[in-house]
Amino acid sequence: MNVNNRAVLRPCVQSALARWIKLIGAVAILGASTTAGANGIGLNEQSASSAGTAYAGRSSSALDASTLYGNPAGLTKLQRSEISGGAAIISVSNDISDAQSNVAGTNKGDSVPLGVVPFAYMSTPLDDRFSIGVGLYAPSGLINDYESSFQGRYHGSYSTTKEITLQPTLAYRINDYVSVGGGPTLNRFDAKLQNDMATGALNNGQDTQVTVKGDDTAIGYNLGLLVDISEATRWGITYHSKVSYHLKGHTQVSGSPSAVPLDGNYDNTIDITMPESVDTSITHRFNSRWTGYLGTTWTRWSRIQQVQAINSGVPPLGQAVGMGTVTELMNWHDTWSSAVGASYQLNPQWLLRAGYAYDPSPVGNDNRSVRVPVGNRQAVTLGGAYSPSADLTIDFAYGYLWDSKVSVNQSNNSGLQPEYSANYENSANGFSVQATYRY
Repeated sequence: MNVNNRAVLRPCVQSALARWIKLIGAVAILGASTTAGANGIGLNEQSASSAGTAYAGRSSSALDASTLYGNPAGLTKLQRSEISGGAAIISVSNDISDAQSNVAGTNKGDSVPLGVVPFAYMSTPLDDRFSIGVGLYAPSGLINDYESSFQGRYHGSYSTTKEITLQPTLAYRINDYVSVGGGPTLNRFDAKLQNDMATGALNNGQDTQVTVKGDDTAIGYNLGLLVDISEATRWGITYHSKVSYHLKGHTQVSGSPSAVPLDGNYDNTIDITMPESVDTSITHRFNSRWTGYLGTTWTRWSRIQQVQAINSGVPPLGQAVGMGTVTELMNWHDTWSSAVGASYQLNPQWLLRAGYAYDPSPVGNDNRSVRVPVGNRQAVTLGGAYSPSADLTIDFAYGYLWDSKVSVNQSNNSGLQPEYSANYENSANGFSVQATYRY
């Protein structure tokens, strides 16, 4: 390329790089994609005892100390002190087909490594009315790691988000029929995102890489109401508050062309509000062996209409091309998920469970990306509980989840992201186990 051509291209590429770096900062915290228990970027894996019935009845059952998440009022139903903990293992498959782009690359799919989601709870009754507890769990967060030659890498190559919550809880039994409970949540959110930029034509075939990192700690709360409608039927409702994060970190640019030297670390801030949700369910005991569960959850995903990112500390070249504040439209919408389940008391030691859930996608065709290529989700689950004694219960569950086939269509808005389109079919296998010890 001659000097005159470089002089012409340089301001164009500078502007495109600046726009792209700002855009990548905006979507960094939304990089968790594909399939886990809940849709969007949420997780359901906070309890194995609820997983067996596809989480139907989690706000009305109060099975063990994990009710601290499902409905904190349920702590009043636990007659003894408990320690309960476990983990879920998630194996995800995302098949990519009919991929199209004007750049070469691969589309292997299966971009989500094997994931482990732990959880732990403690509870104790103070008297016949008050109970307290504390829980540690993950309400959201996944990982997406495409191969380095992924054809859509300019729209997303690597993404992680991790949200961890610590929740102290107080529950109070108002009378023989009604209990309330709640507590503050201390939440930690970490995010990392990587993307390529198509600068190889100016850079000896080498593309530029951008890495965005950020984290923050924020406060929320969890409230619950539990009502014994009759000796056989119990109703519960739980409210998980929104949590507003102001992530701080840095945007790292490496491998930029010599004509546009933007390599370096730039301070950034990213605002994101994780949505509130309302979970309500009914648990009904038909007889001494059969129990049914029916539940629904509303999630205010419309909180994520846009994400704003601010880069600062950029060099004069970056300042000249306007690296500053950008707003990225997401246009997510609220969802209602539903679940139904049943349990069967085989004998005093063994309890069997099964369930089905439907969870629609919060993102439509016009806004779906390689980062969050989710569709309407269904799940079937099987599980059980083994109690060798009154002091110990081992819960376990298996679930198979699958999304409807969806399409991703991403255009070249920045000038450095070649267009990419493909079809995605996502599915997952999940296994969870939990041990509860009473004393």
